[in-house]
Amino acid sequence: MAFNSRSSLPHSERWDYDVFLSFRGEDTRKTFVGHLYRELSRAGINTFKDDETLKSGASISPQLVSSIKRSRFSILVFSKNYASSKWCLDELSKIIESRHKLGQEVVPIFYDISPSEVRSQRNSFADAFSRYEEDFKGDTKKVHKWRNALYEATNLAGHDLHSSTYNGNESMCIQHIVKEISNELCRKSMSSGMLVVAESQIRAVCSLLMMECEDVRFIGISGMGGIGKTTIARAIFVRFSHQFEGACFVANIKENQAKQGLLSLQKNLVSEVLTVESVNIANEYSGIDLIRKRLGSKKVV
Repeated sequence: MAFNSRSSLPHSERWDYDVFLSFRGEDTRKTFVGHLYRELSRAGINTFKDDETLKSGASISPQLVSSIKRSRFSILVFSKNYASSKWCLDELSKIIESRHKLGQEVVPIFYDISPSEVRSQRNSFADAFSRYEEDFKGDTKKVHKWRNALYEATNLAGHDLHSSTYNGNESMCIQHIVKEISNELCRKSMSSGMLVVAESQIRAVCSLLMMECEDVRFIGISGMGGIGKTTIARAIFVRFSHQFEGACFVANIKENQAKQGLLSLQKNLVSEVLTVESVNIANEYSGIDLIRKRLGSKKVV
């Protein structure tokens, strides 16, 4: 997938989210979107997923519009009933607007509908727009804006779940999406100037990872303080963590152990790798035993 190179918000501005998820809740909230959100979160990608259920005719809130504008990426999950929601179409319009004005990256996903159906607005999309043509006779600009947004979104590089690439394999599709978003976030961090000088070191460490091997691997990065060791390690973690069953980045271990104790670090480690809210560990020795038993059979970083 090729991402666009439009200018983004000034470097001094801060994004609140890495990804904004737009979807028709009744179609995908408990299935594809639920799994996608979990994997994005596991990869350390800060994702906004709106869990509100709106009453018919409700408009999207200013807070939601702000969340769209403050996200680096928007993922559009098109499903058969996507166009039946005016809420979704309003979201889509704001996302396309953010793409033009702020350089936001937009990734369309076609869940149970083909790109051509969405682009040409056929079948369920045609039915929805027939109703809108009647409902909005006095506001044809709104319907026209929705149509144009759909057409533009379907011409962007994305993922068709039922293409020959995936053949309906949701897990494979989600893995590809997470990998591409992770890599692009890492690239954006590097292009911001923070990691440009470190790219050669990052490549050198990546070559030592030997991702195709199944043995346990330890890699040390040594050097004087302040030269970017943690920055390199974090970039590598972001780039590869989605390929593991569990992942956790623990920074400043020496300082945090002195402040919080080893037991607190153990709890945080197990909680993040197993993606559970809390872990009950009696003492440090129990923590060592738990880590060995619960994480020993997993592929983790």
